[in-house]
Amino acid sequence: MRSSVVIYGLAATAALLGSLKVLSLVEAGSPGEAWRTPNVVLAQARAQAPRPATAPSDPTPQSARPPAARSPEMAAPGQPDPLEESMAAALRARREALDQRERNLATREALMATVEQRLTARASELLSLQRDGEAEEAAARLRAESSWTTLAKLYEAMRPRDAAEIFNELDMPILVQVVNRMNERRAAPVLAAMTPERARQVTAELSRMRSQAATGAATVLR
Repeated sequence: MRSSVVIYGLAATAALLGSLKVLSLVEAGSPGEAWRTPNVVLAQARAQAPRPATAPSDPTPQSARPPAARSPEMAAPGQPDPLEESMAAALRARREALDQRERNLATREALMATVEQRLTARASELLSLQRDGEAEEAAARLRAESSWTTLAKLYEAMRPRDAAEIFNELDMPILVQVVNRMNERRAAPVLAAMTPERARQVTAELSRMRSQAATGAATVLR
């Protein structure tokens, strides 16, 4: 009776081992792994079990999806690039500003040249007028000098007493101009025949006039 139970237990054990062998072959997929222990087989089965997906995939086909939004800086195929267009517009504006500045400078230079020509012509005209005025003034001085010289010679030719009587009544500015141009040897007898007060006055005015003339000449020479 005991031997039968042993034989039955051995048969059951063999059957269990055969079942585990078949299960390990099915789970492992290779003959070399058939004799693994049950714990290894169970651990491998758990490792190979399918895991739940973290996120459902989109079943919509790629062709049916809407196109992704394009960046504003990116141009569509076959169209100009907005960045290039903005850069080209900035360069054109800069070029136009430089051209306008060059035109303004050219206009200003032309205006300055015209003004310079007018100023040069005006300066030449004023110089000509100045020369004409100086010539006329010189001619007037010559005429006046000639008149004073003639008048002085006339009084030199007179007798000292007669000339002294006229000098006593003559206006001082005229008398000084005449005496200043007379020969000193001819003027001395006339001054001696004049009244003392009148001779003193003409001598003082004559000295003052000659002093002013000498000061003016020294200033011009400086």
